[in-house]
Amino acid sequence: MAKKTAAGTFGKGTRGISMLGWALRGAAAGAAGTTALDTVSYLDIAIRGRPASSTPERTVEKLADRSHVRVPGEGQIRQNRLQGLGALTGYAAGIGIGVLVALVRAAGFRPSPLASTALVTGGVLVATNGPMTVLGVTDPRTWSAADWVSDVVPHLAYAWVVQATMDAFDRP
Repeated sequence: MAKKTAAGTFGKGTRGISMLGWALRGAAAGAAGTTALDTVSYLDIAIRGRPASSTPERTVEKLADRSHVRVPGEGQIRQNRLQGLGALTGYAAGIGIGVLVALVRAAGFRPSPLASTALVTGGVLVATNGPMTVLGVTDPRTWSAADWVSDVVPHLAYAWVVQATMDAFDRP
């Protein structure tokens, strides 16, 4: 039997948690996943000595141009702002996808941990790389094997941590 809460009606299995409660759990899981993604990415940078990706700030720059929004500043100051905004969009995406995962779980969709990790990994890769591809910032068809590993492994870490965090929230 569905339980009516101030935030809406939920089906069996939600343990009376409100929509806001699920969203907050998802935000926490997304923040934890984003931390894992950043950690794995920066470890890769440190181990291989590769440069950090410039795609986040290039994406912000393209979005600003297409939206006719001026990012203030000149030279290095503007570049620093773009870099900061690029990082913030990563946090917004990571936390937002965590919220989405939690709301899907609240609706009753709970695949196995392996399937959940695979689905979230695929979803987050599409959600983050899709806009960059559409904007012409990157083209995954041209990526090398090392490029793919540098992208997939951190997103896999993100998905695993999001899934594990949501599972931990489900424990009594």
